[in-house]
Amino acid sequence: MIDSIEILGLIAAVLTTVAFLPQVYKTWKTKSAESLSMTMLLVFESGVLCWLVYGFLIDSFPVILANAITAVSGISLLYFKFRYKN
Repeated sequence: MIDSIEILGLIAAVLTTVAFLPQVYKTWKTKSAESLSMTMLLVFESGVLCWLVYGFLIDSFPVILANAITAVSGISLLYFKFRYKN
């Protein structure tokens, strides 16, 4: 059974992950990543991957889920940054 702490973690995971998706969508739709900082993307993606490993080490489903989805989103933005380079 899931406890209230896990529910809080899942809510946080959903909110932080969903908050990132509009940027991915906008970048894909406009086919422009000019306004995205490469340094920010690389630091962000490094942090997300560290959180993902941490989630596996502590066996936390909310941490794993949120950071797996966010890692894919970050990788997508990095791809767009290179793909839509002007």
